[in-house]
Amino acid sequence: MKSLKHLLTILSFFALSLSYAQVSVNVNIGTPPSWGPSGYNDVRYYYLPDLETYYDVNTSNYIYVSNGKWIQSRYLPRAYRNYDLYNEYKVVLTDYRGNRPYDNYKVHKVKYGKGYKGSPQKTIGQKPGKGNNKHHHDKGHGNDKGNGHGKGKH
Repeated sequence: MKSLKHLLTILSFFALSLSYAQVSVNVNIGTPPSWGPSGYNDVRYYYLPDLETYYDVNTSNYIYVSNGKWIQSRYLPRAYRNYDLYNEYKVVLTDYRGNRPYDNYKVHKVKYGKGYKGSPQKTIGQKPGKGNNKHHHDKGHGNDKGNGHGKGKH
């Protein structure tokens, strides 16, 4: 009987401790591409201003307009298949949660028009075959810290 009381007491404390436990869940299940900007492993979407296209890290899909409709594809449209994503500026959408980043397309298109460049970006990986990792706006000022923070990050 005494051991049963001890067992119940232990189970009670265990149940009580579980009720106070905090659970942390990372909902970002995708792996950022090697051409993605470093320092943002927990972000789901990038906006590519020059291509007016989104990239979904979770699904590894590009999201763009085709024939007037938003589509998701593993590949860029044929016209952009040879585009250098390592040198393309990526706007990191840190403030968006949901499945339709293109709901904000009109704002993104104006705010981050073609040719937009924010703070310097360092890619996660190196460009294949080149052995280099080019940076935007790195004009020899020694300001490439690769932290990805600054203008244009939303």
